[in-house]
Amino acid sequence: MITAWVPLCVGAALACWPAPPNRLQAVVEQRTTVRIPEVWRVFRWLLPSALAGLLAGAGGAIAVAVLTLAWRQEWRAHHRAAADLATAAHTATALRTMVAELRSGAHPVTAVEAAAEVVPEVAGDLRALATAARLDTELHAPALPELAAAWTLANRHGLPMADVLDAARRDAEAALAFARRTRAKLAGPRASAAVLTGLPALGVLLGQTMGAAPLTVLTDSTPGGLLLVTGSVLLWAGTAWCRALTGQVRAR
Repeated sequence: MITAWVPLCVGAALACWPAPPNRLQAVVEQRTTVRIPEVWRVFRWLLPSALAGLLAGAGGAIAVAVLTLAWRQEWRAHHRAAADLATAAHTATALRTMVAELRSGAHPVTAVEAAAEVVPEVAGDLRALATAARLDTELHAPALPELAAAWTLANRHGLPMADVLDAARRDAEAALAFARRTRAKLAGPRASAAVLTGLPALGVLLGQTMGAAPLTVLTDSTPGGLLLVTGSVLLWAGTAWCRALTGQVRAR
């Protein structure tokens, strides 16, 4: 009996041995890898809601989720505005460097390479633009559309490259100055909006300090939970409205 079981087990093991995947199977069944930074990013945004759900119930979890969404939208809008301002400054600097190089008699490709050394933040787009100019292909620079458009216009119509880029440089510097003035003028309204957004939380804290126990009402009762969710939704709507108003001002 023992002698018979040995070949049977070996045959079963060989039958279950996984075959090497072919190309079609490798394409269809691609390995899915979970990146730790992406998981941490999702977990970081869900953690406050989970903690609020444990401490204050479903109403607290929903309210914290809405407030987290509002804060995240404000943070993204702030960083987007700062990135746009930095890109405008880099564009103006690159155009100014190229105009100076062209005025001194340098070749346009050499001028682009000099601008790439002066502005390393957009060096990749500038070097791609220089490569496209050498190969006589379509000029494309996602971070510097004004520069690519001015270069294409000069090549297409045979205009002096330095004059066209100088005109683009003046437009870029005017747009940058306007954006900085607008941001400075909107600092006051943004501060007022931030203070008004924080007043409800300050009122709740003051009431809790005075012994009125508003947190108990908001977290231990159904009407209080509804009021908490409604207040957080109104705060989110207020921040979205302020962003829309300031966005219209910047667009004009």
